[in-house]
Amino acid sequence: MAASISLSASSFSSNKHLFNHRSLASRRILLTGTRCGIRRRDLAISVCCSLLAVDKAQGIEMLPFKSDGYNFWNWRGHKIHYIVQGAGPSIVLVHGFGASAFHWRYNIPELAKKYKVYALDLLGFGWSEKALIEYDASIWKDQLSDFLSEIVQEPAFLVGNSLGGFTVLLTAAEKSELTKGVVLLNSAGQFGDPNKKPEKTEGENAINKFVIKPLKEVLQRVVLGFVFWQSKQPARIEKVLKSVYVDSTNVDEYLVESITAPTSDPNAGEVYYRLMTRFMTNQSKYTLDSLLNKLSCPLLLIWGDLDPWVGPTKAVMIKQFYPKTSVVNLQAGHCPHDEVPDQVNRALVEWLSQNV
Repeated sequence: MAASISLSASSFSSNKHLFNHRSLASRRILLTGTRCGIRRRDLAISVCCSLLAVDKAQGIEMLPFKSDGYNFWNWRGHKIHYIVQGAGPSIVLVHGFGASAFHWRYNIPELAKKYKVYALDLLGFGWSEKALIEYDASIWKDQLSDFLSEIVQEPAFLVGNSLGGFTVLLTAAEKSELTKGVVLLNSAGQFGDPNKKPEKTEGENAINKFVIKPLKEVLQRVVLGFVFWQSKQPARIEKVLKSVYVDSTNVDEYLVESITAPTSDPNAGEVYYRLMTRFMTNQSKYTLDSLLNKLSCPLLLIWGDLDPWVGPTKAVMIKQFYPKTSVVNLQAGHCPHDEVPDQVNRALVEWLSQNV
């Protein structure tokens, strides 16, 4: 998600046929959610030997939440988390800013019935290492490219939400041989401005270098330190999520806890600072039009038209710029795959069946 949130996890595991509160489980977690602030629902999740859970309210299979993660891969000396389920043609799911592979909790089990599904945590997010590096979109492009080469080991369909959408588009544009198709869900990224004049770079004088620049960094660290502390509070996370989910039913304890856990990493605050001061303020290096110019594979847009951050206008512009685009418009917010997963799953399966 394109917000100042970091994701994490707790541990769920269940048998999809057992929902009795007296089920034979070694552990259980009771989640409470709300639909439009009126109805409360209780979902008992049994920790059994099954790999799937079921959301009683939606009747849809849900990926169990594991506090210690699923699988790990060593990439350039960094620990990278990923999930894999199913068999068949490969699909790779990539989360948005501050999220993790667990944000695809309702999509992985359904897609895994026909495909081999991977969900990857980008470096700096989720259960992947909070590396103290200079973050840039090319870092995640390289990570995804190497993941395809080393772990997936075949061309795959790449699916991404928000920042993840921009990452899969960049990867597909630069590594067409690894990509069979791209799906963007309310993707990040901007079109270039042909009228924008290049910024002039002037030499740095002594006052700027030794006085203004250090003071600016101190101020940024103080402000962003407070913002990071505030943004990882459960109540704050819930509020932000509800502002971008039109139907907030799925803004539940599973989701909120999955966002808070990674923030306990000792390096999480510094990673947040680097993302906000380096990456978020320098996104003009890659524009959507420059990437679409290089794209050669089929493209599907699944767009939550009620997204307060990334509206439907961007989807229209992408379709106009890249004619080989199919569009599915949904009455949902920024994360349609989690808000209306049944509709997203149907759209994905239908499009994939036509492009495999």
